[in-house]
Amino acid sequence: MIAVDTNILIYAHRQDLPLHEESLKWLRHLSEGSQLWGIPVFCLGEFVRVTTHPRIFDPPSTLEEATGSLTGLLRSPVLRILSPGSRYFEIFSGLLTTGDARGNLAFDAQIAAVCREHGVRRLLTADRDFMRFSFLALLSVSEKPFD
Repeated sequence: MIAVDTNILIYAHRQDLPLHEESLKWLRHLSEGSQLWGIPVFCLGEFVRVTTHPRIFDPPSTLEEATGSLTGLLRSPVLRILSPGSRYFEIFSGLLTTGDARGNLAFDAQIAAVCREHGVRRLLTADRDFMRFSFLALLSVSEKPFD
């Protein structure tokens, strides 16, 4: 299973961003394919926070645009929302320590922990900070989508 990070969702949503086309192709490939893929639940809120923030985008996306994008993705029959389970905090705590994930990097540890709990080993992201979590293979939107 491939999990998708917030930044890819944002790039696919915002036509004014440099990785828009590549990110959109990946999301179409995943959502229309036959392989399970996932979005960590934390990424949904972060997507809305970032895309609707007036200090980040001028103009920001409206709530309707942001939630509409997510609603479209959530219709994919092979998408799974990755939510924390009973082992989440133990995994999260360990990744904070082994990844030296302090401050803003703690959010990345949340994403990595929920991925690990669900057995996800591949993360589509443009954020190299995830390299600190050695169990994750990072996929780039510049790579050709594959099953």
